[in-house]
Amino acid sequence: MSKRAMALALALGASGAAFGQQGVTKNEIVIGTVQDLSGPIVALSKPAVNGMRMRIDEANEQGGIHGRKIRLVVEDHGYDPKKAVLAAQKLVQKDKVFAVVGSIGTPTAVAAMPIYLEKKVAHLFPLTGARQMYEPVQPLKYSFSAPYFDQMRAALKRLVREKNLKAVCTLYQDDDFGEEVKQGGEAALRDLGVKYVEVTTYKRGATDFTSQVQKMRAAGCDAVVMGTIIRETIGTIATARKLGWNPEFIGTTASYFDIIHKLGGPAMNGFYSACTTNYPYADDPSAHVRGWFQRYKDKYKEDPTILSQYGYQLMNLFVIAAEKAGPNLTPQTLDRAMQSLTVPRDMFGGDAQVFRPGKHLGSNRAKLCQIQNGRWVTVSDYITE
Repeated sequence: MSKRAMALALALGASGAAFGQQGVTKNEIVIGTVQDLSGPIVALSKPAVNGMRMRIDEANEQGGIHGRKIRLVVEDHGYDPKKAVLAAQKLVQKDKVFAVVGSIGTPTAVAAMPIYLEKKVAHLFPLTGARQMYEPVQPLKYSFSAPYFDQMRAALKRLVREKNLKAVCTLYQDDDFGEEVKQGGEAALRDLGVKYVEVTTYKRGATDFTSQVQKMRAAGCDAVVMGTIIRETIGTIATARKLGWNPEFIGTTASYFDIIHKLGGPAMNGFYSACTTNYPYADDPSAHVRGWFQRYKDKYKEDPTILSQYGYQLMNLFVIAAEKAGPNLTPQTLDRAMQSLTVPRDMFGGDAQVFRPGKHLGSNRAKLCQIQNGRWVTVSDYITE
């Protein structure tokens, strides 16, 4: 090889293009995300994408990552695993993405993830607390959200002890997500030496929860573990209130949204949720959060939600990891960077994120939050055993 040819090869290597790296050029990093833009959790995906774009715009305005601007491709799965697979195939084969970041939903992520990993496309920080997002450990597969199992195990134990609850039952969505929540509650009760007194389920898309509520009421439950998302949470609690039944209801981050009390009204007051970060409000005690809130509102002409915050947080993790990977951005350099990545506790109160070779989940800790007077209030710090 001539000196000129060798110099050219080295230059291309430094730009990430020496091996024709998918999704990485001299000037650009192409990443994807798959969201629900047409299905039952569309209200969650829009702010999540906005939060992601906000952090991307900030990074790009500061010169990008080692001179490369980030470009985000957004696809729709409608919360349908089959559509999630089709979206994954498009992102990999047509859009040639380098990584998929912040995709939403447990059943959809479980269905699509093998497609990405087979093609060495990183699957990073999905918006789901399912353990499958980081177990079993394998390259390019990382999660930042405490799993639903750990969330419910910690939060339910805390609630049972504080409230001296005696009879716990569960209502959960009949899928991978719901099963995770149900099992987390089961583990908490096992630690306390008891079992569920009633277990009941519903199919995705259900709108009537009368029979399930009546069943749990008849069992004498004084607490309900909720493997529910938005309308199922609202529907179940509203039905219980109408029947004059008022147990403690506790969900996970899958129902830790302001839309719960905005749509459900005062009946939602008192609802507990495991949470992994504080809810953002315009009057937050932190000046940094207040400033972020206002910048988001100025940019998108609406208040941010917790999903806006999640989108911003997870994209910040990607920016930090890609910077750490260096100018020669490949799946291998990204994976090496992830395996030594430590990100301190953030301005939103989110836990420190620590990744290591055998640890592909940033944090498994949760807090306990509650709707009080129509807004989310953090009622505990991170819960330990």
